[in-house]
Amino acid sequence: MSRGIYIVANDRVIDNAIALLNSIRYYDPEVIIYLIPFNDNYHKVAEQVATLHNVKIFPDLELIDKFTKRIGEIFDRDFLALPNKMRKLVAWFGPLDEFIYIDTDIVVFEKIADNLDKLSEVDFFCCDYHHANEKLRNIFSPLVKEQQIFSDVQLQDVFNSGFWASRKGIITEQQMDETLRECAAHREYFDFSEGVTDQPVLNYLVLKLIAKRGNLVKIPGGGPGSWAGSQNFQQQDYALYDRGQRLKYLHWAGTRMKTGSPYWQLWEHYRYLHEGKFAFIPKLTRRLFPFVVART
Repeated sequence: MSRGIYIVANDRVIDNAIALLNSIRYYDPEVIIYLIPFNDNYHKVAEQVATLHNVKIFPDLELIDKFTKRIGEIFDRDFLALPNKMRKLVAWFGPLDEFIYIDTDIVVFEKIADNLDKLSEVDFFCCDYHHANEKLRNIFSPLVKEQQIFSDVQLQDVFNSGFWASRKGIITEQQMDETLRECAAHREYFDFSEGVTDQPVLNYLVLKLIAKRGNLVKIPGGGPGSWAGSQNFQQQDYALYDRGQRLKYLHWAGTRMKTGSPYWQLWEHYRYLHEGKFAFIPKLTRRLFPFVVART
């Protein structure tokens, strides 16, 4: 059984991709990682991350192209302006039997693939507090609750689309096609008012098609948060802590990535981890990137 990680990237987000992958490899030199190209402008980032992080290109580019074309046929452009935003959904039909999908505006603070053990209990899991803090905002309109499209219990499982995990085969291509067409026919179900893209549709797919779901923060006392907009995290040794609990990852969702952004220096640390920009080079970094020692 193959396990690993999918990311979606192109050359425009190369810095974010490198920061994310540096953090993943810092804690896990071996995990399989696949890059799903966001569009045709991905060759620079693909070359970089193949060399630095042993990242492979998603092996079926024809499937990605066909899927993107199909999305464009199902959804009107004024509903879903960028069909490419949905490319992460091909993860269900890729080479990995069990996978975590991770957005590139994230860095991780642990051997993140170990969380795939949760798939022994569920068929899908996320790891965030969207259900508690944002509730249905940026996912569903009030109509979904009013018309009982999903139950209150189901709606407690809404999630942020930047970090989630599942397994191949849980959703078939036919199921996905039918459900996406259902979404396209009911624009009134979704909240796109603040510019989110794939998140509402992905939530609908998961709530509709996957019954056994989990959320890693739903533990006694609550797990650590993950959103960079939270100001209460404490930093120690290039990781963050929430009420004494080490964060699994930090996500700059909805935050412009630039100097002065929340936890910017932490992002910079991971972005330049292998380039010798920082004086502090942990032992594990030297093992993963031995040429750093010669350059610093």
